[in-house]
Amino acid sequence: MKLKTLVSAIALTFSFAGTGVVCAGKPVTPNTTVKLKIVAINDFHGQLESPGSFRALSTDASGTVPVGGVDYLAGYIADIKSKNIHTTVVSAGDLIGASPVVSALFHDEATIETMNRLGLEINAVGNHEFDEGKNELLRMQNGGCHPVDSDRSCQGAKVGTAVPFEGAAFKFLAANVVEKSSGESLFPAYDIKEYDGVKVAFIGMTLKETPTIVTPSGVAGLRFKDEIQTVNHLIPKLQAQGVKAVVVLIHQGGVMPIVQSIDTINTCDGNLEGSPIKTIVKGLSNAVNLVISGHTHQAYNCKLATKNPKHLIPVTSANSQGRILTTIDMELSKVNGAVKKISAVNVAVDRGNAAITPDADIAQIVANYKNLSTPIANRVIGRISADLTRTTTSAGENVMGNVIADAQLAATQAAAFGGAQVAFMNPGGVRADLMYASSAALEGDGNVTFGEAFIVQPFGNSLVTLSLTGAQIEELLEQQFMGCTNAQSFNRILLPSTGFSYAWRATGADCDKIDPNDIKINGVVVDPAASYRVTVNSFLADGGDKFNVLTKATNRLGGAQDSDALEAYFKANSPIAPVGLDRIQQLP
Repeated sequence: MKLKTLVSAIALTFSFAGTGVVCAGKPVTPNTTVKLKIVAINDFHGQLESPGSFRALSTDASGTVPVGGVDYLAGYIADIKSKNIHTTVVSAGDLIGASPVVSALFHDEATIETMNRLGLEINAVGNHEFDEGKNELLRMQNGGCHPVDSDRSCQGAKVGTAVPFEGAAFKFLAANVVEKSSGESLFPAYDIKEYDGVKVAFIGMTLKETPTIVTPSGVAGLRFKDEIQTVNHLIPKLQAQGVKAVVVLIHQGGVMPIVQSIDTINTCDGNLEGSPIKTIVKGLSNAVNLVISGHTHQAYNCKLATKNPKHLIPVTSANSQGRILTTIDMELSKVNGAVKKISAVNVAVDRGNAAITPDADIAQIVANYKNLSTPIANRVIGRISADLTRTTTSAGENVMGNVIADAQLAATQAAAFGGAQVAFMNPGGVRADLMYASSAALEGDGNVTFGEAFIVQPFGNSLVTLSLTGAQIEELLEQQFMGCTNAQSFNRILLPSTGFSYAWRATGADCDKIDPNDIKINGVVVDPAASYRVTVNSFLADGGDKFNVLTKATNRLGGAQDSDALEAYFKANSPIAPVGLDRIQQLP
């Protein structure tokens, strides 16, 4: 072939004119977008093993699906990554803290190590990240052995990870957490990632109320700034760096007034009205494109307005403990970096999904930690003289819940720890009975192991002592019942500590089932105008279970972990007998 003919043939095969491409005589439109996949979790709480099953249908309690486990979570993420090279895995806080024994006993090093291998890239700090204090959280990022508890740290040689503890390969973000002394943020405020040259900023924050729900020593020297102001202040700085796409990871959320089940995880029932996250989103700059939230352990998939009522953005949350993950598709313009399309879907981490291969290496690390934790979990912390059960009276009391309330009162009665006069335990937080007969651990009849007590209260909530007026205590009690302003879906009776008593009438009008003269502390009628010190767990203190009056309390003081309070109570008072069920009376 002559040179001239060859050149002509090449020109016919590949011809470029302006921005168009001609291939074999046919124009090809250049790819002007990049497709990003974000995978999000929140409130993992060191749940390395499956937390159990998740309800399949809101209308049928019998159908469930086995979910979670970090090995299956890793399998789902690996499958997603295999289908999109631009995949980023993020967490909206409480990755650690309030963890099961297998992670908690080793200061959550196991969770960090498995998340490294899972491929997590960003974690916005939550309130539970501060459970062991600022320095311990910095160690989680940077690595190294625990400065005091060497026996439960740096276990890599036994479990198959690095020695010393490797620290997080992913980034902790904390835009609104600053050192009081310097004003500098404890961790970076944001992380900018590029996908085919397009920049996306991820801003990470925790709730500004963190100091009210964490032990004071855990947040000493730190200031928690307003979430809205923090984000909006960062926007010009990000735009100056060429960022047009902004994702906010925030450990704060909302609650949906429906049953959490697989058929409801992509709904937004109630549109998160009255929730902290809706208030925050409403104040955000219109430059924000997506909010990934957490804290409330709910699954929802919403569209909420920012400052501009017409600018609706996805606001998501993925339940907790690795049961659910959120997949988010974001289409970005290569021309100007703007977000063109965005959509989100919550997905159950189904352990029965044959298309997913669990990560065997991660599963082995968990199994190795499990072997190390078993002897510790079997440690005896006290004794009981008979079963302590959750069997509930018609008035709403049960022995196990009353004992927990007594333990929480004992932990916070001293003036230095809150000066509590009464404690209340939410019934949903009492997860198991303590049985007199020996368990499979062969600890012996009547003995209570650390693991057994941990199962009773597995959430690791911290105690909060706060001030309520007598009138607010009455309002708290009224909020236990269906039909009152908080619209409980069923009567949810709080378990009170010793010395507190009251009576209620099932036939009473909504929000008027209790005579204030029947509410007594140590036999003395509560004065509606007086102030009383009340201890609850951090879940209730934030208005959990729709006890909204607790969010109006004053003079909050964080305390110990609830599980630690229960262990201390057993050590000081064993053997513990079933308490009398005479604190709540139901009248005709």
